[in-house]
Amino acid sequence: MSLTRRQHFQAAAIAAIGMPLVEALGATYRWHESGARHYQAVLADGRAPILALWHGRILAATLYFRDRGIVAMTSENFDGEWVARLMRRFGYRAARGSTSRGGARALVQLRREMVAGAPAAFTVDGPRGPARRVQPGAVWLASATGNPIVPFHIEASRFWTVKSWDRHQVPKPGSDVAVAIGEPIDVPPLAGEDAIEVWRDRLEQALVGLEARAGELLPRASSAPGRARHG
Repeated sequence: MSLTRRQHFQAAAIAAIGMPLVEALGATYRWHESGARHYQAVLADGRAPILALWHGRILAATLYFRDRGIVAMTSENFDGEWVARLMRRFGYRAARGSTSRGGARALVQLRREMVAGAPAAFTVDGPRGPARRVQPGAVWLASATGNPIVPFHIEASRFWTVKSWDRHQVPKPGSDVAVAIGEPIDVPPLAGEDAIEVWRDRLEQALVGLEARAGELLPRASSAPGRARHG
């Protein structure tokens, strides 16, 4: 999709206005995490993690994993343009494409970036759903690169829900926000279609379990804003 000059200007304006708003919102959160060691262990092993999350948790995830040189797939439409520009301000790089348009080209770019050592991120049910249904892209990338998938889920104590297919969660100011990171998932190299389906299902089940774990991390009582470490 070719964007007009006006659309490019609008996307740049959204990103410029959006960053300070998102940062100000994020500064009020109280973070709680579990499993951060799994992400660090992959890096210590000299490999690049493939982060996997549900589409409905992009905003909080952008804040939590910011400034790590992660490459994420974003759509080639107008929404994908402003999202890519906004994420760039938080230290991400974009591979343009989606499961519905330009996906093969974006996966090739992600593979090339990972060979160079960059971590990747996948909203595994994006860009249009169905929600909470893992698409095979992240599994294919893991099989093609030898890098593990690191699934994670983020849950907030108080939030707004966007009226969209993914019911996107926007944590409210002052919320407790829990991040549950799962054990790395190693997909066999050059996995065939049947194997891809098996590992796709395992990833889906892992994300379901991490959602429950994130909910357990949320405290009943609030405390001062900051980052709390929980394993």
